[in-house]
Amino acid sequence: MRTILVIGIGAGNPDYMTVQAIKALNRADVFFIPDKGTEKAALRELREEICGRFIEKPGYRTVGFRVPDRDGGGPNYRGGVEEWRGKLADAYEALFREHLSEDGCGAFLVWGDPALYDSTLRILETIRERGFAFDTEVIPGISAVQALAAQHRIPLNRIGEPILVTTGRRIAGGLPEGLDNVVVMLDGETAFRKLEGADIDVYWGAYLGTPEEILVSGRLPEVTDEIDRVRRAAREQHGWIMDTYLLRRTRED
Repeated sequence: MRTILVIGIGAGNPDYMTVQAIKALNRADVFFIPDKGTEKAALRELREEICGRFIEKPGYRTVGFRVPDRDGGGPNYRGGVEEWRGKLADAYEALFREHLSEDGCGAFLVWGDPALYDSTLRILETIRERGFAFDTEVIPGISAVQALAAQHRIPLNRIGEPILVTTGRRIAGGLPEGLDNVVVMLDGETAFRKLEGADIDVYWGAYLGTPEEILVSGRLPEVTDEIDRVRRAAREQHGWIMDTYLLRRTRED
């Protein structure tokens, strides 16, 4: 039976690769590499760099595929996401049929960790529900959340306090009551600007773990403009940006 490895490759630094992930790389016959266009060519190149650096098994192949555009706007956000996932499921199944033998081993290299805001596992489950049989193995990776805390040299929460991991879309109306530590991912609209008046500390990072890494921290009202400025400049320079941040209600001990 075909086997699909879903390998977490960390938040951008090849040194984040775990021993387990490196062993998994050396099991795969073919790697399916997404192409998100020229703006995100660096993400494709990093995956290829990881393969070249860690794979000792001769004869492995890489197969690129075009990722369809996703409509992120409109009132029916969930419907748009489901439609996009359906297109990817079609593409993945076609890749498996064409490039993977009945007993072959294929792999997806997932940015960060496969369990955190990544669609690969859900898409694979959709294909399996259609009746196309294969085994799946998941190898965890170092997420942007972990890298953010490490680079800022902070714990994600204070003693006894919970942590919420959510998206920019979810905090646009303010931080949830009773939660003092909120990690925000997938914020394309700089939702933190709507919280400027709040008594909140922010720990922000982009391109975490890479030579292009940018870190900003401080009281949110004092550094909001700085984050916005460096974020815009970095996006213009690189053509894309991946950023993550921790919001923490200020507490005087």
